Amino acid sequence: MPSKFLDEARDPLIIAEGWMKDGKDVAIATVVETWGSAPRPVGSHLVIDAEGTFHGSVSGGCVEGAVISEALDVIGSGQPKMLEFGVADETAWQVGLSCGGRIRVYVERLG
Repeated sequence: MPSKFLDEARDPLIIAEGWMKDGKDVAIATVVETWGSAPRPVGSHLVIDAEGTFHGSVSGGCVEGAVISEALDVIGSGQPKMLEFGVADETAWQVGLSCGGRIRVYVERLG
């Protein structure tokens, strides 16, 4: 397989587009700001469907569970959310950001 095909097969935006074509409700989470030792760069994406299926990453696994939960709320309500995770936040240790980084993630429904 050509590498371009493999890249497209793993691209969360292309995955989300396919899910939407299949009639699924989809949200996208995007890293919009980082401070300190953040695991993923600004612009990283995680896509989530209404059943909780997901693809991509916003934190290398640190906060994906919390982001998926919030994304399911966004899919239901249609209201976007700005999430922030960091060591100053008590939830940082619970979600795995004990390394000293902070991230801000914008979650919105697509379509």
